[in-house]
Order: sequence, then C-alpha cells, then structure tokens
Amino acid sequence: MDALADLLQGVRARGALFSRSIMSPPWGLEFRNPARLTLCTLLSGEAWIVPEHGEPRLLRAGDVALVRGPQVYKVADQPDTPAGVIVLDAERCVRPDGTDLCEQLCLGPRTFGEAPTGPAVLISAAYQVHGDISERLLSALPPLVVLPDDQGPCALLRILELEIDSEEPGQQLVLDRLLDLLLVLSMRCWFTMPEANPPAWYLALSDPVAGAALRALHADPARAWTVAALAGEVGVSRATLARRFTELVGEPPLTYLTGWRMALAADLLRDPDETVARVARRVGYADGFAFSSAFKRTRGVSPSVHRAAG
Repeated sequence: MDALADLLQGVRARGALFSRSIMSPPWGLEFRNPARLTLCTLLSGEAWIVPEHGEPRLLRAGDVALVRGPQVYKVADQPDTPAGVIVLDAERCVRPDGTDLCEQLCLGPRTFGEAPTGPAVLISAAYQVHGDISERLLSALPPLVVLPDDQGPCALLRILELEIDSEEPGQQLVLDRLLDLLLVLSMRCWFTMPEANPPAWYLALSDPVAGAALRALHADPARAWTVAALAGEVGVSRATLARRFTELVGEPPLTYLTGWRMALAADLLRDPDETVARVARRVGYADGFAFSSAFKRTRGVSPSVHRAAG
C-alpha cells in the first residue's frame, strides 16, 4: 500500500453516474451536476471544455478531462457556442428555459442526442465523493485537468463505450471499476506532467528513504510507530529518516502519521456502527480519551461533534 493507493481507495466509484452524448455542430452542453469529481472523454470528434473559471481547453478524441467540482462547466463544439442543453444529472437534461428534454433526446441506456450517430461522442462520469480521505486527493487537483492522448481512444475507453451500451447483469459494477481504472491511470499521468503541482508526499514516494517510510506508515497506520521503529523498518538511522522525510514530505514522519490517522478516523466516524473507542483502536490509539484529544487538537472539534455534523 502507498499514499496514492490509499487516497484513491477513498474515491472508489460506487454507483457512478454515466452519460454518453452524441452531438452534431453547433452544439453545447452545460453541466450543472454538483459532483466533486467528474471525468470527461471524447470517443470521437473534437470539443472545447469551458470551466466556470479559467480558459477553455481543447479536447480531442482519447483525451481525458478531470473536473474538480462543484462547478458549472460547458462542453461545446466551439468555446463561444451557447449551451442548448443543460445537464442536471445522468438522467435529467433541460433546455435553458427549463423545458424537459429527457424523452426527446434519450437514445438508449445512458445515451442522449438528436440522432444515433454524430461526429462528436462525449462520455462523462461523475463520482459521488465523500469523506476526508477523498478531500486529500481532490486538494491535489486544479479545477480542470486535461490529459492529452495523441493515439486516440484507448482500448479501455472502447470497452467503456460497449459497456454503456449494454444492460447486462452487474453492469453498474463493471462501469464503476472501469472508471476507477481510468482515474488511477489519469492521476498517475497528471502527476508526471510538467504543469502539474503534485503534493510533496507523491514526489517523495520515489525516494528510497521517504518513500519506504510512507509505504510502511500507510500499510499499518495503527502500529505504535516511533521514529526509531520506522527508521529500523526502512534500514537507516533515526537522524537520516527524520531529515530526509521532513525535507521531502514537508513535515516530520510522526506529524504526517497523525494527520493520516485523523483522516482515516474522520471517515470511520461517519459509520454509525463504529464507536469512538473502536475507531481509536483502528487508528492506533489505546483508548478513546487519547484519541479524542488528538482528534480535537488536529481537527478543532471532538469526534462526537464531527460525527454529528456529518
């Protein structure tokens, strides 16, 4: 396990909302879905994605766009083409005047358009993202990321298109897992691009000292870690570990561990079946009192207040 894998577990798709739009110019779709993360890709044609704030970006077939929400954004054949369709979610779309278009534009399962064929085919998939772990990942993304693919739609996108067309048993599960794979590949691609500003922990994963320490902490966050124990796990001195980890990650190893434990705990506390004492043990605290003190110190509220708020 590593930091990226743990964070991506937090945004694992469950019942993700998919839609396929088949369009002919001039066309414009305005998306008002309040999803925290949406993935858009073109299977054919070209389009412009216009974020709520920022410059329009060109999308070619095979490119993948990650939209961090909630925000209103437009996808159109040209940046200045007005939106003729407003997409409220995967099953609701209206004209700008509010007239319902679902029956008129519905072409089949999750598929919308004025005709069954057209030069532009857009797929969008919205994650239902919740929790503090997910927020740690989303905070690493700008409002809009465009990942170019000069080779055109990959085999995975073609499989996704075929699955959207079908109504076989377990289809939603297959779509969710395909979307998860696309997100993992997209995140890895984004973090290697020159314009990206990946979080310090991601860059540190490639370091033999800091990366090994991060993987150890994420593999067993509940262990009674000390700097000496972590240094022994990595095979370096305590001074070397503390210096290298702090230099690359931006905080000492045990400070990082506390932050990660509290993120895990914040999500666990949303489960009504989890007691505070059990959550405390699961994230490495011997008793609820010590855990509650640490949680309030780092989060500003007690575990019970956090749970009630969320």
